[in-house]
Amino acid sequence: MHAASDLSVAAYCPRQLYYRRDDDREVPPSVAARRELAFEYERLLAADDASLSARPIDRPPEEYRANLRRTRERLECWDALVDPPHRDRLLSGRECRGIAGKVLDDPLAPSYVSPGAPPEQGVWKPHSVRAVALAKALSWEHEEAVETAFVEYPAHGIVREIALTTRRKAAYRDAVRAVETMDGPPPRLTYGAKCDACEYRGRCGTVTRSLRSLLGL
Repeated sequence: MHAASDLSVAAYCPRQLYYRRDDDREVPPSVAARRELAFEYERLLAADDASLSARPIDRPPEEYRANLRRTRERLECWDALVDPPHRDRLLSGRECRGIAGKVLDDPLAPSYVSPGAPPEQGVWKPHSVRAVALAKALSWEHEEAVETAFVEYPAHGIVREIALTTRRKAAYRDAVRAVETMDGPPPRLTYGAKCDACEYRGRCGTVTRSLRSLLGL
């Protein structure tokens, strides 16, 4: 059975997944602190600037509150997200398992709580794959179709609702195949900005931007 987190990494970079497989999977305190914000939305909306500045948010206080207000106005299930019926729920499906930060009952849907920043629109592909994996596991447990999932970026006050479209499911299937067929280091990807920030770049051997500059490439 595949971990939803592994499928997410495979969607980002299969080679990175290969190198991180034996690493410690413990959640760093800084990540836990950011995810905790997802359970304090109403309190954060009412907080003053000084209180917000003391929390691990990534936007100025007024912008952060504005993001939360827009999220509240846009989502019909705001109340359920603020006070979810199920928190940090381990979901086990036919081929994957993982922890959903929240699980809603109506509509039946999982939420993945990300410690990072959102794109301008939608969600990042690895987050989409992880959300689909959680939705499939939830559907398997309940023997009921799950067509919606959420990705939360609480450090920015943003929650994105996504539909489990054919395209998103196809990306999930690609990630599953990448994990199932991995029996050695996958081929190196063409250099990208993600390589500079990768903690495995020394072991991977991908030529980073700084080295390319030194080599005149």
